[in-house]
Amino acid sequence: MAISVENLEGLERKIVLSLKWDDIRAEVSNRLKKQQKKARIDGFRPGKAPMSMIEKYYGYSIQNDVLNDTAVNTFFRIADEEKLQIAGLQNLEVLENQDDDSVVKIAAIYETFPEITIPDLSDKEVQKVVAEVTDADVEKTVEVLRKQRITYNHVEREAKDGDRVIIDFEGKIEGVAFDGGTATNYPFVLGSKTMMPEFETGIVGMKENESKFVSVEFPEDYHGKDVAGKTAVFNITLKSVAEGVLPEVNDAFAKTLGVASGDVAEMKAEIKKNIGREVKRRVDGMTKQNILNVLAENISFDVPKKLVADQIARLKEDTVAEWKNRGMDTKGLTDLPDEIFTDRAKRTVALGLIVGELDRQMEGKLMPNEDQIRAAVADYAQNFEEPDEVIEWYMKDRNRRSEFANVALENNLVDLMLDKVKVVEKPMTFDEVMYGGVSPV
Repeated sequence: MAISVENLEGLERKIVLSLKWDDIRAEVSNRLKKQQKKARIDGFRPGKAPMSMIEKYYGYSIQNDVLNDTAVNTFFRIADEEKLQIAGLQNLEVLENQDDDSVVKIAAIYETFPEITIPDLSDKEVQKVVAEVTDADVEKTVEVLRKQRITYNHVEREAKDGDRVIIDFEGKIEGVAFDGGTATNYPFVLGSKTMMPEFETGIVGMKENESKFVSVEFPEDYHGKDVAGKTAVFNITLKSVAEGVLPEVNDAFAKTLGVASGDVAEMKAEIKKNIGREVKRRVDGMTKQNILNVLAENISFDVPKKLVADQIARLKEDTVAEWKNRGMDTKGLTDLPDEIFTDRAKRTVALGLIVGELDRQMEGKLMPNEDQIRAAVADYAQNFEEPDEVIEWYMKDRNRRSEFANVALENNLVDLMLDKVKVVEKPMTFDEVMYGGVSPV
């Protein structure tokens, strides 16, 4: 059937649906009969209310539901028959001017997909991040692992940086205690920046059972608005001092890291392999992000609003889920304004459409094959003791495997784009990749 498509603003299009009233009435009658069998209306036994009552209580809403359902089904049937490129159905509107009593005409407003032109990107620079793991980086990682396994022994001396102390404290501003300013038996490590600098410095040199008043100035941009920009005086009592003791790098230490033999050389080789894998993952991610940035900055088009709205909804759901996983209060998160996520959502949708167009131009060759998906799973599985079992667990389930299909797709995209742009290698150190340039030891 021929259908007239009207171009509206941007990607919006409109078609008019003609729905037969006879079909609408027949479906309304059918649903009213079903409603009659389960309706509970005062004065009548369940399922025994007369049809006139059912029509009075439910007729209007059922007719609206039937109109909406019929319009949606008709719209997508026509879209399939006419091969319309539907990015999303936005709205259904009953036309004011109805010129045929046998039908009801409804305007379907939808968005089509944009036309995307991939320009020549051969003169665009993309930084390909490269990094190597050295023996010094392994030793540095060993020190980090030692610190993670530090133990504390009680000592009778003045407290110093690196000690774990247990304190009682009460803070007041202008003589009045404030929320969060009081605690008992509070443990933390001096020099860890857990507390305000003046607070920690004030404890250095104190002995057990000693009390001291320490003045602390909260900065204007402090996260606690009630105390931001104010000066608090804390009465601190030091109750315990414990000195940190790092474990020796020996067979016992190696065994705590899962090296059954206890061989230190084997432990370091395993550490080098593990951090090498993590470094590769990170530098590959940086390179991929650089490629995506070039695509986003050099290919512009209108993005379907419906797809952006759907992506915003997903981002909100992800935010709530992340907060829940961290054990944080999620009250009020459902009211987060869309504007917080809009730019990110637009970028995500745009990049998805660009990748789709690149795949179309390559006749589907950008999409990963089974071997590429398995390779992506295998790379991830190396983090586990039984990688083969992990690989099979992911590969045998379509939903679980889809996560790595996306990873493999991104890998294919990187390989493709590195052949289309000017590649400039950017060497980075282990500390830059892993810790943003700040050494952890």
